[in-house]
Order: sequence, then C-alpha cells, then structure tokens
Amino acid sequence: MSKAWPHPYSVYLIFESTRMESAVFVLDKSPIKRQFNGMTQDKSKRKIVSSHHLATEGGWQLSEFEFGLIIAYNGFSRWVNHCMAAAGNPELSTLEILVLHNITHRNRSKRLTDVCFMLNMEDTHTVNYAIKKLIRHKLVSGEKSGKEILYSSTKEGVSLCEKYREMREQCLIEGLKVVDGEGRDLSEIAATMRTLSGVYDQASRAASSL
Repeated sequence: MSKAWPHPYSVYLIFESTRMESAVFVLDKSPIKRQFNGMTQDKSKRKIVSSHHLATEGGWQLSEFEFGLIIAYNGFSRWVNHCMAAAGNPELSTLEILVLHNITHRNRSKRLTDVCFMLNMEDTHTVNYAIKKLIRHKLVSGEKSGKEILYSSTKEGVSLCEKYREMREQCLIEGLKVVDGEGRDLSEIAATMRTLSGVYDQASRAASSL
C-alpha cells in the first residue's frame, strides 16, 4: 500500500513555524530576557519578535509584526525572482520586476514620479536605473511629453508579465488556497499593512525633525 504524503504546502508551513520558533523571546515585567525554545518558561508568555532589545512591554506587538514583515518581504523577494526566472527572464532584480509590473498596471503610461509614488519609494535614482535597464531589455519604452517622459510596457514587456501571471497561478495561488480559500484574511491584512505604512511614514517625519 502506497504511503500518503502530506501536502507540500503543509510541510512548508511546518518548516516555517519551526524556523520562527527559534526566534522566540520571553517578555515579562522584569528586564527583557532572551529565551529559546526547550526551556522551562511558560509558553503563553513567549512572543515571536525580531529584536528582543526593541520589544518593550508596551511595544512587543509591533516588534512581532515587524518580524513577520521582514521574513515576508524576504520570502516575497525570493519568490518574484524565481517566478520571473520561470517566466523566462532570470536577469531582473526584485525592484526591476516590481517596476515592470507597476508600469504595466492598467495599461497606462506613467512618469518616474508616478512609479515612485505607487511603490512608496523616495530614491528616484534607483527606480530610474531600474527603468533604464528595462528599456535596455526592450520591456519598457519611453515617450517624451513636455519636460517629462512617459513610460509604458512594450509588447515584450506585456508578454513577459502574462507569463509571470501564469507561473504565479500555477505555483503560488494554488498553494495559497490551502491556507485562505477565499482570500478574506489576506484582504484584511493588506488593509492593515497599508494603514501601518502611513504610521511608519509619519514616524519617519517625526524622527527627521529631532
């Protein structure tokens, strides 16, 4: 009788939970103590945070969120690179891939400032460099409009984005259905993250005034 193997995404979730468990720290009313798994502390007090020296009693929830944000971004970055390679172009960086998708978005021409605004990036030089590389790869073209340049995706760029979508559907969306079939939880998480981005922006402005 053949052995029934678990769903590969379930195995991945078990691996991820094990990896995050190794980053667990304990917080109580005394100065912050570092606590690895396998110790005898009450598990109900253990919090998954990124930096125990930043996880104060009143701010550990934010540190917990930031840890999730860090590993989620790195996982996302790794994913978009592998997905684009599977779609046929392994030479693009994460930023270049995001810029290409943004320029292709809704089939509208965009200025450099539009792309930076949508991606919430202040460093226009890195975005401009990414656009120039996409132009060299003939995935994006630019057309002068007054003093500005409007960028749009070429046929090759649109075709590459469509291949990327096919790989995304096959490799990512199918696995995601196991976790959140209708995507309601993801929509709520996305709304919360957009709100928190504003909180971080405001905190950045406050810090720059000190």
